[in-house]
Amino acid sequence: METKVSSKYQIVIPYEIRKQLNIKKGQKLQVGVRNGMITLIPEVDFKSLQGILKGLKPDGLREEDERV
Repeated sequence: METKVSSKYQIVIPYEIRKQLNIKKGQKLQVGVRNGMITLIPEVDFKSLQGILKGLKPDGLREEDERV
């Protein structure tokens, strides 16, 4: 897939990638450089994470402290 940098240094994220990552208009992206490549990481709205851990039981998630 190819995109071009505009005269204002803007790029267009291709439709297939926007659809795959569910990127919405106005959504913020974190921009970084890793191993000489530009990375774009979509920020996730906390409201969209509501209920994601529903039903998770905390048993066995941590090692118990052994107090002497």
